[in-house]
Amino acid sequence: MKVILPSVYLGNLEYFALLYNSDEVLIDLSENFQKQTYRNRCTIYGANGLLDLIIPLQKKGARSTLLNTEIVNDGRWQKLHWRSLESAYRSSPYFEYYENHFFPLYQQEYKYLHEVNNTFTGIVLTLLKITPKVDYLSLYKPDHEGYTDYRNYFTPKQKKESFLPERPYIQVFGDRFGFKPNLSIIDALFNLGPHAIEQLYLKK
Repeated sequence: MKVILPSVYLGNLEYFALLYNSDEVLIDLSENFQKQTYRNRCTIYGANGLLDLIIPLQKKGARSTLLNTEIVNDGRWQKLHWRSLESAYRSSPYFEYYENHFFPLYQQEYKYLHEVNNTFTGIVLTLLKITPKVDYLSLYKPDHEGYTDYRNYFTPKQKKESFLPERPYIQVFGDRFGFKPNLSIIDALFNLGPHAIEQLYLKK
């Protein structure tokens, strides 16, 4: 399987399932940036239910590409995101095991959104011991023969049936609001540890 993916921030289970199950992956940095997608946000499970963590961006022209999309570098979003992750997952089984891998990433200063996305995706792949063959597109091309295009698939606006089977696991606040599927990979990682990879198996 060959796929084209957008660059996203701490992608959901479907995103990492494609990274895990594909023979070749193209991540498109040349596309025009699309607002209100997972390119600069992820969804976690907090004390009050689902919570979007959003990376603030510098205002650009209508045709700004992801490659030159700059973030707001005031340090606030890093502190807010880390505090939110701590609040949501401090009591999860694997938070203390993984926090030293993620906390330093929130101390860094980034200029471009794709730098953030690549950094966080890379650490998750390392922790799950996933080694996909990934190339990055810096020049836009609408069609890539032989590749399935998922660039417009990952959006919170459209609710669609997941191509992953739902495999419920214990979540920190599941007793309050029930199981929430297909959240950011960080939810499965902190709750399941290395077993999070079992959430990425495709339907048979």
